[in-house]
Amino acid sequence: MNPRRRTVTIKHVAAEAGVSLQTVSRVINNEPNVRDAVKARVQDVVARLGYVPNLAARRMGGSRSFLLLALNDRDRTIEGWRLGEGDDWVDQMMLGGMVKCAEHGYRMLVELVDTHAAHVEREIAAALSALHPDGVILTPPHSDNPVITGLLGARGVPFARIGSVADGAGFAVAMDDRRAAEVAAEHLLALGHRRVGFITGSDDYALSAARLDGYLRALHAAGLGDDPSLVGRGDFSFASGRAATKALLALDDPPTAIVASSDQMALAALHVARERALRVPEDLSVISFDDTPVVRFGVPPLTAIKQPIAAMAAHAAERLIRAASGEAEPGPERSILPFDLVVRASTAEPRED
Repeated sequence: MNPRRRTVTIKHVAAEAGVSLQTVSRVINNEPNVRDAVKARVQDVVARLGYVPNLAARRMGGSRSFLLLALNDRDRTIEGWRLGEGDDWVDQMMLGGMVKCAEHGYRMLVELVDTHAAHVEREIAAALSALHPDGVILTPPHSDNPVITGLLGARGVPFARIGSVADGAGFAVAMDDRRAAEVAAEHLLALGHRRVGFITGSDDYALSAARLDGYLRALHAAGLGDDPSLVGRGDFSFASGRAATKALLALDDPPTAIVASSDQMALAALHVARERALRVPEDLSVISFDDTPVVRFGVPPLTAIKQPIAAMAAHAAERLIRAASGEAEPGPERSILPFDLVVRASTAEPRED
């Protein structure tokens, strides 16, 4: 039986190279003030011993923690998990952020925080003190919470605001939600629909108002007036999508198409349509927002606005890491990433009576 392979530590590297632990850490972190000859010697030992640095070792050489902290909405995330509905938005955010962090030797940790809690400042302050992250990624609705952004700003912690459409501290990474909703409605209008319903997202999210505005803008451009009865109120959840769809389809003159502000609400619209013996898209067209993987498994697969969730998280992580390493990027405080309309089988011309 082969003996267990020895775990190589930073102490072994330092002893083999004849340098201090701090010098090894500075070489690993590509910090300045290390002579080329010493740097080459340490790198040779690292390669020869097969040393893989850990976070504790990397932190020794400088002020960086090599950690990014992402704050996600606690109640909505846990509710999705407990109901067995999951949350593909969270999965996509973690995909983009974690993969980008790994490219730079970073780690991304996710904390769930209730944006409305009276002790939200205490929760975040405790996380900052324990982890000392090099930057924080805020997801909606935290992105537009002045208490959270104010706390991070006061502590001098760099942060990114994903999905934020407002001006403010930190830098924002978003898609053009207003234009995206306008494009979704325009697609249905071009197919010939004139009764187009819309299911909003939660009022806690600034992007919900932007999407509603985009939908209304498309109707006005087509010469159609406002009809408040065609706007159903949702909160991004499946249950709210069911309730809003039922109300829309119960109208004396119901819509022939619906734009839902989330994938869960769009899937709920499919369920309600089937319960009412309505065929999609023959009797009712449906468009979703986000285009997380689950929408491809709807019956039929959903036409959707593809929100660049993973790309936004990756962009936020990249900028925070570059800022921490002293490579602060010049450029706008808001980055708008492109969206797409992915046309599938849930939209078609309205049925002629």
